[in-house]
Amino acid sequence: MTEPSASSSAPSPAASSPAAPSPDVGVTSPESSHERATLFRHWNATAITFAVLAIVGLVGTWFFNVLAIVQLRDFLGDWFGSGPAVNSLGVDLLVVAVAGSILIIIEARRLGMKRAWLYIVLSGITAFAFTFPLFLAMRERKLVELGRR
Repeated sequence: MTEPSASSSAPSPAASSPAAPSPDVGVTSPESSHERATLFRHWNATAITFAVLAIVGLVGTWFFNVLAIVQLRDFLGDWFGSGPAVNSLGVDLLVVAVAGSILIIIEARRLGMKRAWLYIVLSGITAFAFTFPLFLAMRERKLVELGRR
């Protein structure tokens, strides 16, 4: 068998149709493209930033929550009984959580977001450091959807 020469005048089939994908590589169905477009619709840089902060808040707080559980610590006693600096931090976070919860309800109603109460309920199960940035990410997506961003 002989190799085709580089100076051959007939182009190879691959060279004549560079846009044609191989049968099993890189082919996506219209359904998968639509699903991907729907999944990432309305995500801008601000919404992604808030989503990343939500993940950091969840992982960061639950790392220490699990540590407290494993060590059989008195969680609330540690939080409010470890001195004035920790008490100050506890009150600070509590006031921010209440103000943020009010903001969640007001903004969700204003923008027509459903089930905003879930963010507040989930903050008691997970952490407000998770649910508040998550709400802000979903709020940003809603603003993009409504054309306000």
